[in-house]
Amino acid sequence: MPTMASRGGSRRRSMNEINMVPFIDVMLVLLIIFMVTAPMLTPSRIDVPSVGKGAKPPKSFGQVIVQKDGSLQLKTGDLERPVTLKELGAAAKTWQATQEEGTPVLITADKGVTYESVVKAMDALQRAGVQRVGLTVKSGG
Repeated sequence: MPTMASRGGSRRRSMNEINMVPFIDVMLVLLIIFMVTAPMLTPSRIDVPSVGKGAKPPKSFGQVIVQKDGSLQLKTGDLERPVTLKELGAAAKTWQATQEEGTPVLITADKGVTYESVVKAMDALQRAGVQRVGLTVKSGG
């Protein structure tokens, strides 16, 4: 019966190194392909979109100021008066009717004002039929 390899016989050791020759061959082939195809590529032109002129800012606008305590003030031109939430929509709509078409009403709120107060003011304006409503933020200094 034949015996297995003896203790003193040669053993096969595993090789832990990566064989770099095939890797280098592949890289050289890719380099040659890129060198041959690069002159054939035509430079292309990219059309970057241009910015059009924006609309002119409105000459006048109404301003609803939401205070930290939830009270409202309607500022139209130089006139500033306190209004309640129920009066807000009608007062803004009445003022907007005296202005040129498309005059916006801006809601201005301090950053400390609750979100709910701003949404209630916006809802009152929209229910009254005010067409253009915008939002502004002033810093709480």
